[in-house]
Amino acid sequence: QVQLVESGGGLVQAGGSLRLSCAASGITFSAYTMGWYRQAPGKQRELVASITRGGSTNYADSVKGRFTISRDNAKTTVYLQMNSLKAEDTAVYYCNALMSTLRYWGQGTQGTVSS
Repeated sequence: QVQLVESGGGLVQAGGSLRLSCAASGITFSAYTMGWYRQAPGKQRELVASITRGGSTNYADSVKGRFTISRDNAKTTVYLQMNSLKAEDTAVYYCNALMSTLRYWGQGTQGTVSS
């Protein structure tokens, strides 16, 4: 059974930081591209950042220079370090695992930034 369990969300003031974690089980973690998506109220889910099995990263323009994605294959965990947070970063953040046609989602963790 595949499980992606996010943690680390919460409430933070603008300019602050949060670190999200996503612990994966039931998959060959090192073979998957891992990503973080977010969905704000009334908006579509969007890609925030991704990291390939080789360690190449990709970021949405809106978070470049502020967010950093990383992975620890030994711990089967992917992280999202979010700095200089803005009110518009408020959303539910979802972990995603992708390999070919296989895609899995976590349940999401709420991140709220107060201005």
